[in-house]
Amino acid sequence: MATVAFIGLGAMGFPMAGHLVAKGHRVTVYNRTLAKAEAWAKAHGGAFAPTPRQASAGASVVMCCVGNDDDVRAVVTGPDGILAGVAAGAVIADHTTTSANVAREMAAECAGLGVGFLDAPVSGGQAGAEKGVLTIMCGGADADYAKAEPVMAAYARASRLMGASGSGQLTKMVNQICITGLVQALAEGMSFGLKAGLDMEAVVDVISKGAAQSWQMENRAKTMLQNKYDFGFSVDWMRKDLGICFEEARRNGSRLPVTALVDQFYANVQAEGGRRLDTSSLMTLLADR
Repeated sequence: MATVAFIGLGAMGFPMAGHLVAKGHRVTVYNRTLAKAEAWAKAHGGAFAPTPRQASAGASVVMCCVGNDDDVRAVVTGPDGILAGVAAGAVIADHTTTSANVAREMAAECAGLGVGFLDAPVSGGQAGAEKGVLTIMCGGADADYAKAEPVMAAYARASRLMGASGSGQLTKMVNQICITGLVQALAEGMSFGLKAGLDMEAVVDVISKGAAQSWQMENRAKTMLQNKYDFGFSVDWMRKDLGICFEEARRNGSRLPVTALVDQFYANVQAEGGRRLDTSSLMTLLADR
């Protein structure tokens, strides 16, 4: 079993770090709000530290799951960051969804100190983190992935090395682009069926066994019909992710017309007070006013 540090105990990180303890790893956590780290230690029996530097001391693998590019820079390269405490030969696996540029930047910083770095964003949402069935898409070196993968398996249903540094984040961008169109289509289908007077639970049951089936349909259709939108991954976070996608698209010349349109729908949800609702709340824009 490995000595592991986990940096960031949000809706995803809190259960992910718990799975590491359940699998027998020795885990020390850090969270910006100390009370959250204390609560995690009480719930799972691991240790906590007041800085990423102290949490990472002696760890062979360090995971982080924070908010954005700047947060990653701070916890990795800051004065009390991971690199100030971790030893050469360790591997950092960053589960934050960031730009591909910051992934490459962090990989270069780490390489200069003999530390491995994987950009390792996840898919599966809060429910996937709680159940330990996330999908992890990684960018980095083969040897670093081989070292981190058995540890990440504590909370992963599947993981794969996608290529060089930045490839994990680029794959996550594809994931978010695909999800965005699917959720809007699902919301439109549900709204259409309701207005047509159909028994939508029966509709979902039958079409989910055919070509319309998707993870979003299986996991969100029924709750959308019940006007329940409190399932973890918020509109605010999706718009942050889509902003990264648009920045990369401008760089590589991609066209994202549907994604851009749905992003504006998410802006409308935010304007109506739904910033913390989950992404299936697109359905609220189609309700009778």
